[in-house]
This record gives sequence, C-alpha cells and structure tokens, in this order.
Amino acid sequence: PIPAYRGMITDRRGEPLAVSTPVETLWANPREANPSAAQIQSLAHILEKNPDQLRRLFADKSKAFVYIERLVEPPKASQAKALDIAGLHGKPAYRRYYPAGEVTAHVLGITNIEDQGQEGLELAFQSWLAGEPGAQRVVKDRPGNVVEILERIKAPKPGRDLALSLNQHIQYLAYRELSDAITRNQAKAGAVVVLDARTGEILALANSPSFNPNSRATFEAARLRNRAVTDTFEPGSTMKPLFVAAALDAGVANPETRIDTGPGWFVIGDKRITDTHPKGVMTLSDAVQVSSNVALAKIALEMRGEDYWRLLTRAGLGAQPKSGLPGEVGGRLRPSSSWRPIEKATMSFGHGLSLSLLQLARAYTAFANEGVMPGLTTLRRESAATGTRVMSPDTARQVLAMLERVTQDGGTAPMARVAGYRVAGKTGTAHKFVDGSYAGNRYISSFVGLAPASDPRLVVAVMIDEPNGKIGRASCRERV
Repeated sequence: PIPAYRGMITDRRGEPLAVSTPVETLWANPREANPSAAQIQSLAHILEKNPDQLRRLFADKSKAFVYIERLVEPPKASQAKALDIAGLHGKPAYRRYYPAGEVTAHVLGITNIEDQGQEGLELAFQSWLAGEPGAQRVVKDRPGNVVEILERIKAPKPGRDLALSLNQHIQYLAYRELSDAITRNQAKAGAVVVLDARTGEILALANSPSFNPNSRATFEAARLRNRAVTDTFEPGSTMKPLFVAAALDAGVANPETRIDTGPGWFVIGDKRITDTHPKGVMTLSDAVQVSSNVALAKIALEMRGEDYWRLLTRAGLGAQPKSGLPGEVGGRLRPSSSWRPIEKATMSFGHGLSLSLLQLARAYTAFANEGVMPGLTTLRRESAATGTRVMSPDTARQVLAMLERVTQDGGTAPMARVAGYRVAGKTGTAHKFVDGSYAGNRYISSFVGLAPASDPRLVVAVMIDEPNGKIGRASCRERV
C-alpha cells in the first residue's frame, strides 16, 4: 500500500487548522541486523531513545519485523538510514499537525498513529478527510523486505479538504478569555460557545482545561472531554427567558404584568422559594432584569406545564443538537405530565432539567431571529439555514428587550456591557446536583449574551464550573 495524504481542515477564511506532514516510520528485521555498539549509540542519539531499548529490539531474532520508531521527521529518518545498519528500513507515512494547538483541540479532535480520526471532527469526517491509499507491485525477499518496486498499480487518492464554520480569530479570543476567567475565579473548568445567530454556524467552541493535540503527553481523560457538547448541567436562571417566552405565547402574562413577590419568598408545599434581592411588587420585565425566582414561580403555577414543555422541546431541549460534533447529549427534560407543583415552579428558573452549553446557546438564537432557531453546523454555510419556529415574533422581540435591561444598571449583568454597543443577556447560577442531592457549596455559573441587541448577530454562552476564591460565584456570573 501507498499511504494517502489526509485532507486539510481550515477555518471559514481558509486558515489551516489541521495539516498532514510527510514523515517516515523506521522498522527493522532483527534476523538480518547485527548493528555495532557504535551504530546503536548513534541511532539512539538521533532518535532520542534509550540505547539499551534499541539493543534489545535488534537482538530478538525470533522476529522478522519490529518498529524502531514511528512517525520520524524526514531529516532524522535520513540520518538513521545513513548509518547503514543492515535490516533497518523506512516506509513513508503522514503525521497530523495542529497549528493552533490547544485552542482548537476539542473541535478538531485528534488522529491516532495510523492517521485515523479518533476524536472531534477528525473522527466525524474520517471518510471525507482520509482519502484512499494507493498500491504498488513490489518484489520481496523471503523475510518480507521490499527489494524492488516493479510498478505503481494505483495512485493514492488524497483526502478532501474541510472548511469549518470556525473563525480562528474569534476562537482564539474565546479560549483566551475563558482561560483567564477560570484562573481569576479559581474554577474547576469551563466552556464557551459562540454562534452566528442567523446561520447557526459555530464560530467558536472552547473548553478549559484543554490539551495539546501535537503532544500525546497531554492526553488525559479530563482534558480530552468536550464539555460544551458532552456535559450537562442545570442551567438555573438562564432558563428564565425561555419560560417568559412560553408565558407570553400562552397569554398568561405580558411584559407589564405586575407580580407581588411579597417579602421575597413564598412556600409551595414544604418547599420555600426565595429571591436574593426582594423587590416587592414588580413587572414581568423587572422580574427578568433582577432575576426573581418568586415572580416567575408564581406565574408558573398559573400556567399549564405543557405550554412551557412544548416551547422547550421546540427549542431543542431533550434532544441532541445535531451539530456534527461527536459525543453530543440531549440532556434531561421530563414530560410535563409528571411535573408536580413545586417542579412547575422550579422549572421556571432552570432547576429540574439539564442541558449542554451548546443546547443553551442554540436556544437563545430564537431571540435573535424573531422566534426562529436555525440548525447548527460546524461547516461553513454557503446559504441560509432551515430554521424551527420556537416562539412568535412579538414574543421574541419582547424578551430580547427584557434581556437588554439585564445588562443595564439594576440588572444582574452590568459588567457584560460594551461601550457604544447594545448588549442583551442573562445570568444563571445553579447548585450542582451531586450523588442524588444538591451540593450546598458547589455551583455552575453561566451567562448567555446576544449582540448587538438592536439586530443580534452573535450568541455567546459561557459556563464556569465551581468558581471559587476572592471573586466568588456571584460576581463570576457577571465577569465571564
């Protein structure tokens, strides 16, 4: 066989993200080899290997084939073969190289030593990228060594290039800011997703901690996990805009509906629902701005659970988002018929269901497109995407206006403001569900933003896992 060149992966502007470089695999037939001590020492120096290890490989005469070193750079392979060690041979191969390293690692994934996709888009598009190996007719001696190439029967067919929806510049900024937020908040981990709100293209997706796909020493299970796609969490208050949209569509409330939140708490059965900052009587728009649990829970008790469930289902919750990334999860969304009154209330502020960060970001695109949610893609889109209507156009516009108030004075996310730029968004903080119960001191902090609020083009969703330290979880949800 003749190896085929694996297709290149580029960002949406043609910048290379994954390329294959020619290398050589060194192997030996120990039955033919009898290297001197000086040759062993020189070979060990070239390959940066232990001389004793090489000596043992050449000494095992029971074998006619052993690998000396895989994927050797051509200059080093030439130096090794120049030692004229009998029985030492080389065969051409390719090695994958990722110019952006850990910045794009979770989207692109990795290939194995045989240049076959193992994770990420390298795995998802294996057949597209791999190409077809060629073939040549050769003469081999009794031990199996190629002694003469007679003819090329079939030329290798290179793999096809793949143009992603990613913008490498946005990807770098997203990864940099995520890493900085995790460091400042002494957090366990985090993820960020940036979508083109109109087309559904994934412009950036990053996780931290990450790994360097060019160095197998960094391949630890915790670092390889694409948290934005594979991990689910209870979203907390980032669900409130979707609940409000369901209430508006159902005609249960309007932006000016007044709700009496009393002392900032009320009881359902034996459970107490509280607000961090009691505000008394407020409108529904006020409730979103200050993130009132009590106000939304009271509206939830007046609604049919199926109205909220139906909107969440249309927004993609409970189903895989179909972005093309391996390992996608659908999260947890139970049928509304099983919701008890306390669950109807807690569902309004994002407890009792779970989703991935990618699902959360996608759901918010409906607010940017007058109620229509486009399908997701990791590939550069050449035409408009087919969308799903999640809510009415009026509802989407009304909720978007509420979300803009969240970033203004009096809202929960004033640090999300950008000078000279209108920004909308929603914060969320939820206790982590661990071993069957909510952990009192472990949180997931999140934020979803849309910009510009006048005509949103970007949706940015951020999740920080277990923020701690001096900044604390309360301000973390704004700073990220």
